[in-house]
Amino acid sequence: MSASAVTRTLARRTALLAGAFALLGVTGCGSLARPAGSAGSAGADARSSWSGRMSLRIESEPEQTFSALFDLTGTADTGELVLTTPIGSTLARLQWSPGEALLRSGNDTRRYPSVDALIEAATGAAIPVGALFGWLAGRAEPVPGWRADLAQVAAGRLQATREAPLPRADLRIAFERT
Repeated sequence: MSASAVTRTLARRTALLAGAFALLGVTGCGSLARPAGSAGSAGADARSSWSGRMSLRIESEPEQTFSALFDLTGTADTGELVLTTPIGSTLARLQWSPGEALLRSGNDTRRYPSVDALIEAATGAAIPVGALFGWLAGRAEPVPGWRADLAQVAAGRLQATREAPLPRADLRIAFERT
């Protein structure tokens, strides 16, 4: 692959990640106000909501690091992730439901067949979205190749590491359940 193709690929992934799942490598805690009534409906498939900071570090060559404030609502099947800058500018809005995932960043909208496909396109590797909801709720959800440290979930901190397949990725989230 030529240097310009690598640069374009990295730029595209950076935009998708910053606009999608900048999920790994948090260094502090933050929270965002939620609009009233945005938590969703209760019931057997009760929607959950979290706000805070998330970051992702991928040990690729060159290393890729992404971070953003976030507002996550829903379930692994149907949900929304809004990523913002520290001053409140929206980087991206991800929305997913069975059969479709949308990434909106500025005037650009990209469609994917699933949230997993969106994340894989953005990061170059699968991130277990279903397990992430469980981890944030404090449930040890095993995922091949991933190791989640839930020791500080009660204090609003989650760290998960993808060891296989390579490249290694480190996800850190500082959060508050809303």
